[in-house]
Amino acid sequence: MNRRAFLFAGLALPAAWDGAQAASEVHVIYVGGWDCPYCTMWQNKYKAEWLASPEYSRVAWIEVDPPHLREAYEERYWPGELKAVLDQIPRKSGTPRFLIVSKGKLVFNDIGVNKWERAVKALKNVLG
Repeated sequence: MNRRAFLFAGLALPAAWDGAQAASEVHVIYVGGWDCPYCTMWQNKYKAEWLASPEYSRVAWIEVDPPHLREAYEERYWPGELKAVLDQIPRKSGTPRFLIVSKGKLVFNDIGVNKWERAVKALKNVLG
Protein backbone atom coordinates (compact mmCIF):
# COMPACT_ATOMS: atom_id res chain seq x y z
CA MET A 1 0.00 0.00 0.00
CA ASN A 2 1.47 3.35 -0.88
CA ARG A 3 1.78 6.01 1.79
CA ARG A 4 -0.96 8.25 0.41
CA ALA A 5 -3.43 5.36 0.33
CA PHE A 6 -2.47 4.54 3.91
CA LEU A 7 -3.36 8.05 5.04
CA PHE A 8 -6.79 7.79 3.48
CA ALA A 9 -7.26 4.30 4.86
CA GLY A 10 -6.42 5.65 8.32
CA LEU A 11 -9.43 7.95 8.10
CA ALA A 12 -11.68 4.93 7.69
CA LEU A 13 -10.14 3.02 10.62
CA PRO A 14 -12.94 3.70 13.14
CA ALA A 15 -15.53 2.29 10.73
CA ALA A 16 -13.28 -0.68 9.91
CA TRP A 17 -12.77 -1.38 13.62
CA ASP A 18 -16.54 -1.39 14.27
CA GLY A 19 -17.12 -3.79 11.36
CA ALA A 20 -14.23 -6.01 12.40
CA GLN A 21 -15.46 -6.09 15.97
CA ALA A 22 -18.86 -7.31 14.85
CA ALA A 23 -17.28 -10.04 12.71
CA SER A 24 -14.84 -11.42 15.27
CA GLU A 25 -14.34 -11.54 19.01
CA VAL A 26 -10.58 -11.86 18.51
CA HIS A 27 -8.45 -9.04 17.17
CA VAL A 28 -4.78 -9.15 16.25
CA ILE A 29 -3.18 -5.72 16.25
CA TYR A 30 0.18 -4.97 14.69
CA VAL A 31 1.91 -1.81 15.90
CA GLY A 32 4.72 -0.54 13.70
CA GLY A 33 6.01 2.50 11.91
CA TRP A 34 7.04 3.22 8.35
CA ASP A 35 10.55 4.14 9.48
CA CYS A 36 11.00 1.09 11.73
CA PRO A 37 13.63 -1.24 10.25
CA TYR A 38 12.47 -4.12 12.46
CA CYS A 39 8.90 -3.63 11.24
CA THR A 40 10.14 -3.86 7.66
CA MET A 41 11.98 -7.03 8.62
CA TRP A 42 8.74 -8.52 10.03
CA GLN A 43 6.80 -7.52 6.92
CA ASN A 44 9.38 -9.10 4.63
CA LYS A 45 9.71 -12.30 6.64
CA TYR A 46 6.22 -13.03 8.02
CA LYS A 47 3.43 -10.82 6.71
CA ALA A 48 2.60 -12.64 3.45
CA GLU A 49 2.48 -15.99 5.24
CA TRP A 50 0.28 -14.48 7.96
CA LEU A 51 -2.18 -13.02 5.45
CA ALA A 52 -2.50 -16.44 3.78
CA SER A 53 -2.92 -18.36 7.06
CA PRO A 54 -6.17 -19.94 8.27
CA GLU A 55 -5.84 -17.99 11.54
CA TYR A 56 -5.89 -14.67 9.68
CA SER A 57 -9.33 -15.44 8.28
CA ARG A 58 -10.68 -16.09 11.80
CA VAL A 59 -9.66 -12.78 13.38
CA ALA A 60 -9.95 -9.06 12.83
CA TRP A 61 -6.51 -7.81 11.70
CA ILE A 62 -5.72 -4.20 12.50
CA GLU A 63 -2.52 -2.31 11.72
CA VAL A 64 -1.44 0.76 13.64
CA ASP A 65 1.33 1.85 11.29
CA PRO A 66 2.05 5.60 11.44
CA PRO A 67 4.75 7.34 9.36
CA HIS A 68 7.15 7.48 12.33
CA LEU A 69 7.60 4.78 14.94
CA ARG A 70 7.84 7.41 17.66
CA GLU A 71 4.17 8.18 16.89
CA ALA A 72 2.96 4.59 17.20
CA TYR A 73 1.38 5.12 20.62
CA GLU A 74 -0.15 8.53 20.01
CA GLU A 75 -3.90 8.46 20.59
CA ARG A 76 -4.67 9.90 17.15
CA TYR A 77 -3.61 6.55 15.63
CA TRP A 78 -5.82 4.63 18.07
CA PRO A 79 -9.31 6.03 17.43
CA GLY A 80 -12.64 4.79 18.71
CA GLU A 81 -12.59 1.31 20.23
CA LEU A 82 -8.84 1.03 19.71
CA LYS A 83 -8.36 3.62 22.47
CA ALA A 84 -9.54 1.01 25.01
CA VAL A 85 -6.79 -1.33 23.79
CA LEU A 86 -4.15 1.41 23.96
CA ASP A 87 -5.17 2.05 27.58
CA GLN A 88 -4.43 -1.61 28.42
CA ILE A 89 -0.84 -1.49 27.15
CA PRO A 90 1.43 -1.00 30.17
CA ARG A 91 4.55 0.34 28.39
CA LYS A 92 3.81 2.39 25.32
CA SER A 93 7.02 2.02 23.36
CA GLY A 94 8.59 -0.55 21.10
CA THR A 95 7.82 -1.83 17.62
CA PRO A 96 6.92 -4.12 16.02
CA ARG A 97 4.41 -5.00 18.68
CA PHE A 98 1.85 -7.76 18.44
CA LEU A 99 -1.34 -7.62 20.47
CA ILE A 100 -4.12 -10.15 20.76
CA VAL A 101 -7.42 -8.87 22.11
CA SER A 102 -10.20 -11.31 22.98
CA LYS A 103 -13.63 -9.96 23.92
CA GLY A 104 -12.11 -6.51 24.53
CA LYS A 105 -9.37 -7.77 26.86
CA LEU A 106 -5.68 -7.71 26.00
CA VAL A 107 -4.50 -11.33 26.25
CA PHE A 108 -1.14 -11.16 24.45
CA ASN A 109 1.36 -8.33 24.23
CA ASP A 110 4.91 -8.73 22.97
CA ILE A 111 7.49 -6.72 21.07
CA GLY A 112 10.04 -7.80 18.46
CA VAL A 113 10.31 -9.58 15.15
CA ASN A 114 11.38 -12.74 16.95
CA LYS A 115 8.18 -12.68 19.05
CA TRP A 116 5.86 -13.18 16.07
CA GLU A 117 5.98 -16.96 16.32
CA ARG A 118 5.01 -16.70 20.01
CA ALA A 119 2.11 -14.46 18.99
CA VAL A 120 0.86 -17.03 16.47
CA LYS A 121 1.11 -19.80 19.05
CA ALA A 122 -0.80 -17.68 21.58
CA LEU A 123 -3.40 -16.88 18.95
CA LYS A 124 -3.93 -20.58 18.19
CA ASN A 125 -4.54 -21.13 21.91
CA VAL A 126 -7.05 -18.27 22.04
CA LEU A 127 -8.88 -19.55 18.96
CA GLY A 128 -8.96 -23.08 20.37
